[in-house]
Amino acid sequence: MRIPLIVGNWKMNLTGAEVKTLLTELKSVLDNSASVDIGVCPSFPFLSLASDILVGTNIKLGAQNMSWEVSGAFTGEVSPVQLRDAGCSFVILGHSERRHIFNESNDCINKKVKRALEESLNVILCVGETLKERENGSTEQVVKTQLEGGLKDVNVEDVDNITIAYEPVWAIGTGKTATPAMAQEVHAFIRNWLGSAYGRSAADEMRIQYGGSMKPENCEALLQQSDIDGGLIGGASLHAGKFSQIISTASGINEE
Repeated sequence: MRIPLIVGNWKMNLTGAEVKTLLTELKSVLDNSASVDIGVCPSFPFLSLASDILVGTNIKLGAQNMSWEVSGAFTGEVSPVQLRDAGCSFVILGHSERRHIFNESNDCINKKVKRALEESLNVILCVGETLKERENGSTEQVVKTQLEGGLKDVNVEDVDNITIAYEPVWAIGTGKTATPAMAQEVHAFIRNWLGSAYGRSAADEMRIQYGGSMKPENCEALLQQSDIDGGLIGGASLHAGKFSQIISTASGINEE
């Protein structure tokens, strides 16, 4: 059985004091249940702070991005070695905001994926289409191209350390959400592609999260879909109550 993975992507939000408050609240309302895997991704300046606060919990620490270089003259970049030193066990790569605002290509993302794996960081690889791409019927082609590009030269032994996050770009931060049926359709397509690329066993074991405005009000219907294995949560993860509700819902579904 695939254990649901619920991850909070805090983006460029929260001060150090707010990070401390939020994580303290989360620790007070969450137990160390093994039925759901949990992660949070603060901004770079607060990774070490978060790591210290999370000691003794089952909440994993991740980063929102990284360089494909290990070290060197790359002003403003952060390396996977530095992330691990700060306490991270995973990193989000290929988020739509990195693709569309910062113009990261599939080749760039692929370099990051391979470097993260080499440096023993698990990866959440994000894929998803824009509203225009959905409306013109190219969702599957866009997602396929992103999967092929992002996972180029990644072998089957490494896919155990990768989670795919499907994030319809038109549903991120807009309040819009793909219907459960729409989301499931794309998740099933992704799993079928993974099966053709890595074999059915690897595809069946790989987690595929939904990442488009999941919140307490819609998470149950989404998480009940057969190929949706958790959520990459944006705005709702900035509130301990909302985030814990999503985790509780995922845990209840997983234990059914």
